[in-house]
Amino acid sequence: MATIEVPVFDMAGKQVGTEQIDDALLGGRVRMQLLQQAVVAYEAAQRQGTFSSKTRAEVEGSSRKLYRQKGTGNARAGNVRTPVRRGGGHAFAKKPRDFDRKLPRRMRQMARDSAILAKLKAGRAMIIDSMNFGPQRPTNQFAKMLKAVGVKGTCLVTLADRDATIWRAGRNIPGIEILPLSEVNAYHVLRPRQVVFTRDAFERIRKAPATAAMA
Repeated sequence: MATIEVPVFDMAGKQVGTEQIDDALLGGRVRMQLLQQAVVAYEAAQRQGTFSSKTRAEVEGSSRKLYRQKGTGNARAGNVRTPVRRGGGHAFAKKPRDFDRKLPRRMRQMARDSAILAKLKAGRAMIIDSMNFGPQRPTNQFAKMLKAVGVKGTCLVTLADRDATIWRAGRNIPGIEILPLSEVNAYHVLRPRQVVFTRDAFERIRKAPATAAMA
């Protein structure tokens, strides 16, 4: 077991302290295989699977042989619907299918915790003490806050609960995703370069039951 320190900043970018979390609360180690399973399952679920193409049995056209087998001087030919001809059917036609890969809820939870642990160990996570944006140009205030705390590139901002004010302030900033903790999964944590937690969201992680170890 080890204790990880996470820096706490105010909106002006000044470090106002640190918070500690025991890595045992997040499973104790980063489970790469579980993370791979979780990410593949999430990306598979995003696929629509609505593609469809026709086989040679489904395309329009006669099934009659184009011309006789011998005596014409031409190469042998079947009907116009064969896959080797333009306009013919596909040899291995794609059909609608469901790509979902089901993962048990506990595995999804452990994968998310493992992803958070990976970001914490890499030093790519921080805490914002509080987020309060005025009515004037809130998006500009949000962008200045991210710049002040050193966010560069893509970032996940994790809230304790849904907050329409914060979401509206940051939704138009490229590369920034804002989600409540209950909707965050391993993919959301791993994809961006950095993760920002509100203090309430971090406290909720710290007070959650420890993730059980897996063999």
